[in-house]
Amino acid sequence: MITTPSDLKTYKNDLKRALQNQFLGATLDNFATAFKASRTKAFEGIDLDTLIAEIAQGKDEAIPYLEELFAAFKARAEAVGIKVHIARTAFEANSIIADIARANQVKKIVKGKSMTAEETFLNDHLEKEGFIVTETDLGEWIIQMRHEGPSHMVMPAIHLSRKEVAELFTKVTGQVQDPNDINGMVKVARRELRQVFLEADMGVTGANFAIAETGTIGLVTNEGNGRLVTTLPRVHVALVGFDKLVPDLKSALRILKALPRNATGQLISTYVTWITGPTPCTSSPDGRKEMHIVFLDNGRLALARDPLFSQALRCIRCGACANVCPIYKLVGGHNYGHVYIGAIGLILTYFYHGRENARAIVKACLNCQACKAVCPTGIDLPYLIKGVYRTILEVEGKTPVKNRLLKRVMGNRKLFHFLLRRAYLAQKPVAEGEYLRHLPFFFSSEHGFRTLPVVAKTPLRDMWERINPRLEKPRYRVALFGGCLVDFVYPEQALALVRFLKDHNVQLEYPMEQTCCGLPAMMMGENETARDVAVQNLKAIDPANYDYILTLCASCGSHLKENYPKLLGEEKGLGVKVEQLKAKLIDFSSFMINVLKVKPEMFRKSGKKVAYHAPCHLCRGLGVTREPRELIMVAGMEYCTATDEDVCCGFGGSFSVDFPEISAELLKRKLANAEATGAEVLVTDCPGCVLQLRGGMDQKSGRKMEVKHIAEIIGE
Repeated sequence: MITTPSDLKTYKNDLKRALQNQFLGATLDNFATAFKASRTKAFEGIDLDTLIAEIAQGKDEAIPYLEELFAAFKARAEAVGIKVHIARTAFEANSIIADIARANQVKKIVKGKSMTAEETFLNDHLEKEGFIVTETDLGEWIIQMRHEGPSHMVMPAIHLSRKEVAELFTKVTGQVQDPNDINGMVKVARRELRQVFLEADMGVTGANFAIAETGTIGLVTNEGNGRLVTTLPRVHVALVGFDKLVPDLKSALRILKALPRNATGQLISTYVTWITGPTPCTSSPDGRKEMHIVFLDNGRLALARDPLFSQALRCIRCGACANVCPIYKLVGGHNYGHVYIGAIGLILTYFYHGRENARAIVKACLNCQACKAVCPTGIDLPYLIKGVYRTILEVEGKTPVKNRLLKRVMGNRKLFHFLLRRAYLAQKPVAEGEYLRHLPFFFSSEHGFRTLPVVAKTPLRDMWERINPRLEKPRYRVALFGGCLVDFVYPEQALALVRFLKDHNVQLEYPMEQTCCGLPAMMMGENETARDVAVQNLKAIDPANYDYILTLCASCGSHLKENYPKLLGEEKGLGVKVEQLKAKLIDFSSFMINVLKVKPEMFRKSGKKVAYHAPCHLCRGLGVTREPRELIMVAGMEYCTATDEDVCCGFGGSFSVDFPEISAELLKRKLANAEATGAEVLVTDCPGCVLQLRGGMDQKSGRKMEVKHIAEIIGE
């Protein structure tokens, strides 16, 4: 049975060990690159946004009625000879299946791939009951012999090298296996498993679909073992989660259109099997296969009634949220999940396997939104992850010290800004130029992978009236939402903006009552503080008074647009203002390209070679991808494409403090990719990314690229 560290120290030690596994890192990195290309090709010609919306709508319409769908399925299935069971818990499901095996004098059991069976630890239970159980999916068979759980929901043995598999097969067969002879090892697996199929008394599978209208189950597989498991043994048992219930075949086919494309980049899986009732079977006493379907609850029906977490039941187990996760790519599924891995695993672990197993892993989220962007059912995975974290804090009643400090400080704008101003004086003993040359006492040596910037002597708000000209007949009236870093660390980014907009007759305003956007509070599970801060900002910036609300910080912009509606959308009056804010919110590059419509003749052509880092909250949170790259070229610079431009730089706010090893590795890869372009400057649209990238570049020896906010380099 799998266990996951419940304390952060042990968990971080596991992560450190995983980071040292060079094979794992290279394999998952190569797979992530290949997956991205194959997925894009697989969805060519399909309106993906519409398909995702349709699947999400269909799932959401079904989730409140899972018990009614089950009743309909049960009636249809029993009418054609299937025996249908309900298991309220994992133990009950395992016990039912063991009882079925005993009642049929079963000795040997073959299993098709099933994450639901992994969830209940079915193999462990059946083996303790005296049954011989053999996994028949190649990857599952391999990890079963290694006594491991799957490291991926679709590719359970992706973490293993050919050498490791060859050594395992050598041990199993007693004959030396060549790790370079892949076909030879596949033949070994076929030979070993063929006899197992023929001797099996019972086959156990999961199901991707349970169609209420006809009592049909559907299985999506890439190996012929799935059909052998369901046809050769005289007893077939399917273990199915309540969440796999769909009303009709049309609903299943709609999901099937996305599932293989999103899982492996295939247009369709090798096998799609539909089973409606038991079939003739000569090895059965009555000449007919005995078929059972065990529906597993294990918290699903309670989840279906939860207004927030019910959307987790939309999951179709494609595994794509792991494929694109920058953390999974570094440490693998055994360290980025429990039974279920990837982003959905950080959520489901709490509900299916308890907070002891979820406590540490749920903190390991960058909020880069890559999982949300790739989810075929539109689950807001990062938001739910933070929701689980918040729930665990509430249940355990142990508020971390940093949470208490943040709540006290951030909720009081005047106190918050007072402390930021005082930080300028406090940093003097360790400051040298624009950087802190010695880490403050509360940082460990592990944080030395980047240099931290100094707090500016004069914050933006204190110089605003002096630097911002008043225009008589402005073309647009724009409010600048500064954010903490622009205001107190990088005011030069706003100075560049002021100069540029003055030349384009745009009146820029900086409402002085604005404060932090509140994203740090939400990421630490302090939603009440995040809500209070949101109210302060809506009072400070009335969207009705401006043509646009412009931000230089992608993270602030994404939080304002995505999370303010969740925090305030249901409140009378404020909900309207939030919608106005969303409609007028715009990032710098989009404002330049789409509003001011800047042209090449407005700039001096420098020909400077520029690499670009796409901030997570810009390209996914705000959906802005074209404009920054176009702006670089319009401004007369040479845009040099870098590998993985849209992969997180590793900052993630407090994530880089809690998990410096992961942050450092992501930063190292990001800077290496940028330098490989030969560019002179690395440009990005987020001051948080500037902090991470510039601090990492400062720590490097040898050639160093400049790191600038796009507003700075465009202003130049």
